[in-house]
Order: sequence, then structure tokens, then C-alpha cells
Amino acid sequence: MSDQAPAIRRGTLEFVRANIAFFLSAFSVFASLYSVQPLLPMFAEYWVRDAGTASLALSATTATMAVALIPASMLADRLGRRRLIVGALLITAALGMLLPLAQVWWQLITLRTLMGFTLAGIPAVAMVYLSEEMDPEALGFSMGLYIGGTAIGGMAGRVISGILSDLLGWRLGTGILAGMILVAAIAVAFLLPRPRHFVRDPIRLTELWRRCRASFDDAALPWLFAASFLLMGGFVTLYNYAGFRLALPPFALSHSAIAAIFLVYLLGSASSTWAGSLSQRLGRRLVFWALVALMTSGMLITAVPSTPVIILGLAIATMGFFAAHGVASAWVTRRARIGKAQASAMYLVAYYLGASILGTLGGYAWTAWGWAGVLAVCGGAAILALLVAIRLVFVAPLPLPERAAPAHPPP
Repeated sequence: MSDQAPAIRRGTLEFVRANIAFFLSAFSVFASLYSVQPLLPMFAEYWVRDAGTASLALSATTATMAVALIPASMLADRLGRRRLIVGALLITAALGMLLPLAQVWWQLITLRTLMGFTLAGIPAVAMVYLSEEMDPEALGFSMGLYIGGTAIGGMAGRVISGILSDLLGWRLGTGILAGMILVAAIAVAFLLPRPRHFVRDPIRLTELWRRCRASFDDAALPWLFAASFLLMGGFVTLYNYAGFRLALPPFALSHSAIAAIFLVYLLGSASSTWAGSLSQRLGRRLVFWALVALMTSGMLITAVPSTPVIILGLAIATMGFFAAHGVASAWVTRRARIGKAQASAMYLVAYYLGASILGTLGGYAWTAWGWAGVLAVCGGAAILALLVAIRLVFVAPLPLPERAAPAHPPP
């Protein structure tokens, strides 16, 4: 497409269509991904013996997402961002409809593993599409809204599957959710604008390596990748085993009550949108560390053995996580000058590897030491992420382009 084609500006019909489409895409990905999280105690009780093995229902999906992200970014350069997003959503919905038919544990894990490959198609290119097509004045809002969609999708997937599984069984709960995702995929196919600034770029493996390697020559990107691993790993660990804890005395909450706690994800949606606008006004390096500190404080609050206090801690950690993730995601696409798609994919590789590795490790820590063990994993990761965020404060900004000064402080 011509480089002279105008970017998508706020207030236009295309801006509305693109934001709705990306919100639905984010919703679908994370509803599919996390629908099994409130079911882990149920899986541990009826199908497997321990929390660590039960966590494979989630960790298998996040692990294959991590493996598939770089290949998906290559595929997007060949096929186009829009075609990959729509196709990945439709295949994910089809696999979700097969999930209720699983009769044994390995069948469920196999389907969840395949879903990781298809789900990778959306996050691998979504942020790159936005950075390519959106006007700079609109990018912060759109990126924040996309991250907000991940929060609401993750919440809805957990709440729908958790409550319906408690009332009607997990097969019906996951089946209804798959039907919702199919409807969302069809809506995205109609709403998502065709890219104006995409240039088909089928790269070879040597060029892929060069682009990936370029990210590690940047002063900030490797630190952002490390923060991604730690933030996501700690956050997933926190929620994976909160349900196990709250199902036991003295809390003894039902599956429905535990699933309803995920409604605090609404706060994550609001905080990510707010943080996107705030970071454009104040600068990402001044905002990011404070958001990571907010998440860390929320995790530590959950040490108090009181249901209201635990929920408060989860809410604070959720707000901090989604806000920090939204800022870091936009930061990566702004810092990457060579291979934006690959830099974005590597950020997400770290993101989902953190979920897989720390999420499973937290299960064995729970079995050995209870909630203290879980906090050692997720709280330790959050404290390390805070140190990384403080280090990023001192990274020099990118030089101003010679042709014009940007509307916002460089990242």
C-alpha cells in the first residue's frame, strides 16, 4: 500500500471499527486461554493428583503460544496481519468446540496445546498492526483498549467457565464459551479495516535472525523482555493458586464464588486504558516502575488470611499488572526500529514462557509450602520486575528523528 495513505485517526468510523475488532480479538484470545484457570482445582480433584499437574491445562497452552509467536510473526509478514488474525480466531473457536468432547486427560491437554498454536496468531501481530495503522495520537488509547480487552476476556472466560462448570459441568461451560468466540470471530472478519501501511515482507531465516538480534542491541528492549517474563509469570501464578487456597478452610468458597472474584479484572481493563494515556503525557519510564510497584504491593497484601483483604490484594495486583503490561507493550513497538513484528513477538514469547514456567513452578510450591510458597514465586518475580523497571528509568531515550519532533516524549 502507498506510504501516503493516511493513518487511522481518532473520531473516524475506521477508528471505531478497528478498536471494536481488536477489543473482540483480545477478548476471544484471553477468554479461550484462561477459561480453564478456575477449573484447575476441579481437574486436580477428579483427573490428576496435584496442583502442578493440573496447571498443565493452562501451561501447555501458554507454552505452545510462546513457541508459535515467532513463526506467527513470519506468517503474518507473508499472509498479512488481517488474514492471520481472522483465521486464527476461527480455528480457535473450532478447537474450543471440541474441548467438551475430551474423555481423558491427555485429550484435553492435546486440544489445549493445539489452541496455543492458533491463539498465537493474534497477539503476535495485533500490536504491530496498531502501531502501523494508527495515528500516533490514537495509538496510546487503542493499545490500552486492546490490553483492556485482554483483561475483560480473561475475566469473562474464567467467570463463565467457572460458574457454569459449578452449576452445569465444565463441558457445557466451555462449550458455551466456544460459541461466543465463534460469534466474535465472525464480527472481527466484518469489522477489522484492511491495512493501508502493510508491506508484504516474506523474510528468510537469516533475515529473521538479524531482526531478532537487532532487538538485543537496543538499550531498553532486553529489559522489557525480562520484565514481561517476570510480570506475567508472577501474575499467572497468583491467580492459578488463589482458587486452591480459597476453596480450603477457613475460606471454603464454592467454585462459583471463586470464579466471581475474577470480576476484579474489570479494574484491569480500566487501568490499562488510563495508564496508556498517562504514559503518553508523563513518559513511560516515569510511569512503568510505579505500576509494577502497585502490582507487587497487591500480591503482598494477599498474605493476610482474610477473604475481603485477599480480594483487595488481587484487585490491586490486577490493576498494576494490566497497566504495566499495556505501557510495556506500547514501549516495545516504539523502541523497535528494525523488525517491529519480531520485537513484539519476542516480548510475548517471554510473556508466555513466564506464565508456563513460573505458573507450573507455583503449583509445586503450593503443594510443598502452601500460600507462602506461592508468594515466594509470584512475589519474588514481582520484586525482580520492579528492579528491572527501575533500571529502565535510566535508559536513554531514542534520538529525535531529523524530519520532525514527535508529538510525545520518546520512549
